[in-house]
Amino acid sequence: GCARSPCASPLLCAVNGLQARTFGVWTLLSSVIRCLCAIDIRNQTLYYITLFTFFLALVHFLSEVFIYHTAALTIGVMAPLMVASFSILGMLIGLQYLEVEALSQNKKKN
Repeated sequence: GCARSPCASPLLCAVNGLQARTFGVWTLLSSVIRCLCAIDIRNQTLYYITLFTFFLALVHFLSEVFIYHTAALTIGVMAPLMVASFSILGMLIGLQYLEVEALSQNKKKN
């Protein structure tokens, strides 16, 4: 590990196994949430949770680049930033249709 061996760069020692596994579990969890939303797109609660996962990812990567300076704007960071940004945009557009559909279904019930 980094504690026992000298590092070529402090950034190489910034991540330990626990942090890497935690990030991996987060990635798996967010993927499961996003797949469930794709299966049940009309579930508003799941839709909002999925939208939140994209906001959280966007904030995480932006903070690593601009606040903590632990990541550079390379393709490896730009890709998740673009995915999160376009997903948020698409989900916000889709949210309008989801809410209109929910309102029309409520009117049919009454």
